Amino acid sequence: MKRTLFAFCAALAVGANASALGATASAPKPTPTPNDPCLAKKSQWERTQCENFEHSAPGDEYFGRMKMSFLGINNTYHDEGIRAGDYTTNSGIITKVAFADEALDQWASRYPQDPQLARSYFLAVQTHKKIYTQASQQQAWHYIQILITRFPTTYFGKLEKADVAKGVTEHWFADAQPCPTPVPSGVVVLQAPGGTPSPEPTPTPKPGQPAIEILTPPCVAPPSP
Repeated sequence: MKRTLFAFCAALAVGANASALGATASAPKPTPTPNDPCLAKKSQWERTQCENFEHSAPGDEYFGRMKMSFLGINNTYHDEGIRAGDYTTNSGIITKVAFADEALDQWASRYPQDPQLARSYFLAVQTHKKIYTQASQQQAWHYIQILITRFPTTYFGKLEKADVAKGVTEHWFADAQPCPTPVPSGVVVLQAPGGTPSPEPTPTPKPGQPAIEILTPPCVAPPSP
């Protein structure tokens, strides 16, 4: 009887061990976490430099229809900003800046943490501020918001935050109006009731939005008969 009971207990033990081994063999192995190469750096400065390198776009990668590198984007903003002078509505400048905008947007979508983006956005703001069209002025404000929200601790983000605190004003020209028809000599023109039309009013800025100055352009001479 004792031998039978001992054999029965031994069989149970063997079965339990086999089940445990089977469960261990069938359990999925944990996926090893890839090592972060920047964690091996000794100093915080070295780790920061490593992370910036890991997030940066390659120098030989090109963006937009014009296939611009990040240096090409910066050079376009810099050069067209010089060409613009104090202000401009030159269509050639506007077109080149639009190509740089397209390349900058594609660069930012592929490498959103690239530390070089802050400088490029800042250059874009400075150039768009000189283009006195509604679209460019609003694009400058859009880039300012990106710098303040996504790159607030960078030098360029801090510059734009300080400018916004002082107050930002957008400038663009109203639609040009035809020049008055010359009056023949000896003809007296009576002024219509109400006098001359007043210039287009400047909108009152909403809270948190830039002020707007709408400028009156020179009149357009009517075509010769």
